[in-house]
Amino acid sequence: MSKLEAFILGIIQGLTEFLPISSTGHLYLGRHLFGLDEAGLFLDTMLHIGTLFAVFAIYKKELLYMIRRPFSKLTFLLIVGTIPAVVIGLLLQDYFEEISKTGVTIGWEFLITGVFLWFADGIKNGYKRMENLSYTDAFVIGMFQAAAIFPAISRSGLTIVGGLMRKLDRETAAYFSFLLSIPAIAGAIVLQFVDVFAGKAENISAGALFMGTLSSAIFGYIAVRWMIQYLQRHSLKAFAVYVSLLGLLVLSLQMTGVF
Repeated sequence: MSKLEAFILGIIQGLTEFLPISSTGHLYLGRHLFGLDEAGLFLDTMLHIGTLFAVFAIYKKELLYMIRRPFSKLTFLLIVGTIPAVVIGLLLQDYFEEISKTGVTIGWEFLITGVFLWFADGIKNGYKRMENLSYTDAFVIGMFQAAAIFPAISRSGLTIVGGLMRKLDRETAAYFSFLLSIPAIAGAIVLQFVDVFAGKAENISAGALFMGTLSSAIFGYIAVRWMIQYLQRHSLKAFAVYVSLLGLLVLSLQMTGVF
């Protein structure tokens, strides 16, 4: 893998982790385009570390607050919101790893993401801010996050949808979605490191790893900042149309044997 290829994959990871269009699905397509279907577990880990740095940089005040007050409501909201994904991920880990490798379902999953985003856009803007968020709200949003364990169903997209359905206003829905990504991404990194230390990772140059991590961090930071502002004034329908068309394209290529 060249440094340029790693850099581009980092851009894809950084942008699509936080835009509601699925990072795993887009990384699969990016690798396939470069002929890098086995791009490397260690690269995956470093790309996730890059996006984790991005949310750390943006939410450093909240993280410091939770470190100083580990029994705060915000801490428990994130714990409650993370539980569904942990349970589903541990129970069905082997199944989800298999379909992620083959990509056999990603066309349908892009379409499902598009349907949810289109539906959510018709929901009236809610009234709940972070101070109004209940543990039930966090758990329901966490259930949406658990559904996004499928490779091409967008985690950020579904958690934003879940927030809107629980009557959060758009800014708060995005804010909590990105906060909830911290334990989700951290958990993925831990699981990937277990496999790395078990000797399952492919050899990739330090330069390629650095470029991928750097670009995922930079573009992840840009994506979070941009998305929060975008949702305050704009529709989700553009993303719904994009992932739906992408899903149809992938399905057509799969049916013709091209992909």
